[in-house]
Amino acid sequence: MGHRAGHVAGSRRVLQRPAGRSLGCACRHAAGDLGRAAGVAVCTCRAQGSIRVTARLAILASGRGSNLQAILDAIAAGALDARVVGVFSDKPGAAALQRVDAALRWSADAKTFASREAFDAELAEAVAASKPDWVVCAGYMRILGDGFIARFAGRLLNIHPSLLPKYKGLRTHARALEAGDAEHGASVHFVVPELDAGTVVAQVPIPVLPGDTPETLASRLLSREHALLIAVLRLAAAGRITEQEGTVWLDGHPLLNPLQLDCTGTLAAR
Repeated sequence: MGHRAGHVAGSRRVLQRPAGRSLGCACRHAAGDLGRAAGVAVCTCRAQGSIRVTARLAILASGRGSNLQAILDAIAAGALDARVVGVFSDKPGAAALQRVDAALRWSADAKTFASREAFDAELAEAVAASKPDWVVCAGYMRILGDGFIARFAGRLLNIHPSLLPKYKGLRTHARALEAGDAEHGASVHFVVPELDAGTVVAQVPIPVLPGDTPETLASRLLSREHALLIAVLRLAAAGRITEQEGTVWLDGHPLLNPLQLDCTGTLAAR
């Protein structure tokens, strides 16, 4: 993709904006969940004659980066009109960092900073330097501070493995099983200072099966999480969703309830 190298100071990397190219029409659909349009109710295509601008995505990740890989695969397949302009981690050893070119990586050990605010400030500067349209928390396990959230308000998304508002925080699969829930799922929401409390854009449910364990439930949900994230990012990349005062707006209309991804990969209003 021909990215210019960033400037490195110690273990910190400040990204320069890379020269890039468009990845094709936003209306192009690849096979499978990642490439399906968001359906009749919520088509992800741009309006006829609108100007297409490839969306710039900054990804925050702490672990293996499976959601990041789903994003990269969707972009490569022409199913998402976007470009990853940086991957940022609080774990220098995170496997997610290895999924992109070195010039796109930034990481720092939060424990080496004097305070949470100091880490968040440096992270925010690095993210801002990549000039993102959207900042996506994709398996980012560190709680973001109010200052970071305020800086990227309205363009900061998170994917969470539960049907919010149920089970904010950790151990979501185990907690769903402990509660005897008949279904589980994942949510994509805007990030606000309160943990996992931002307005939900869309969700995907899956049934809880007899004999499920936290591990089997997590494994079965993962591919649906990926499809959900890509479907929402298609809307975001097309400039079709916004958040205003706790309400998600789609094509200029308020969403009364989160969209739902069905078993065919279609996003629809409930």
